[in-house]
Amino acid sequence: MPPEATAASTPPVLLVHGAWHGAWCWERQFAPWLRQQGHVVETLDLPGHGHPGPQRIALYPVRAYVDAVAARLAQSPRPMVVAGHSMGGFVVQKLMERRPAKLAGAALFASVPPQGVLGVVLHLLRSRPLDFLRSVTRLDLYHLVRTPQFAQALFYNAGLDAKTVEAYWQPLQNESFRAFLDMLVLDLPRSRRVDPALPNWIVGGELDRIFPPAEVRATAKAYGVEAKLYSGMAHNLMLDRGWETVAADFSSWLHGIRKK
Repeated sequence: MPPEATAASTPPVLLVHGAWHGAWCWERQFAPWLRQQGHVVETLDLPGHGHPGPQRIALYPVRAYVDAVAARLAQSPRPMVVAGHSMGGFVVQKLMERRPAKLAGAALFASVPPQGVLGVVLHLLRSRPLDFLRSVTRLDLYHLVRTPQFAQALFYNAGLDAKTVEAYWQPLQNESFRAFLDMLVLDLPRSRRVDPALPNWIVGGELDRIFPPAEVRATAKAYGVEAKLYSGMAHNLMLDRGWETVAADFSSWLHGIRKK
């Protein structure tokens, strides 16, 4: 389909980043590729984001992130698909609860599941207990991603080359500890409040150490769809090796929405 026909016949897309990241993670390659296919794509930095490095950010609640996405959605002249990665997927789920009129569909990429981040906590307590405890006692989540090697272990296939890992690590930043607590227990999604007719697309990586396949499948089940899992891919589906396949599948799903 010609790009101009795609723009006219598919909903525009808003891409929401996850913890420690910013709009840059979508803009490196994923969003530009979608635009080349004709999709209208927007990205945003959530409140407190867009400032690489270990400096602290305010204790934003998840609600503040949801409000920012809802405000961008309300400004759109057309209904949009909102897609979120990791913490961004949690934000999208909280947006879905609100049933905004302009929400045309939701896509969750390696998202925090409705039951929250307890599984991540247990993984970190097993694999990096001292680092995790220091992060908690200092209320400093950057400690968990303070080196390229730590970032690769959390986000990428072990085969991703060191130069690329370094380039993806440089823009990482600190995260709100309050948002972490919201995702742990204080403000979990309530999937029963979501419109069951809302189109959903839920995907994950088979090598994801943060939200492994079982959690991706549980998320999909909560929203009445079947999860798609990508072999050889870890958490950062928009940056890891194989991102092109994810982008192409997402584009196909967007084309399907226009037929409904």
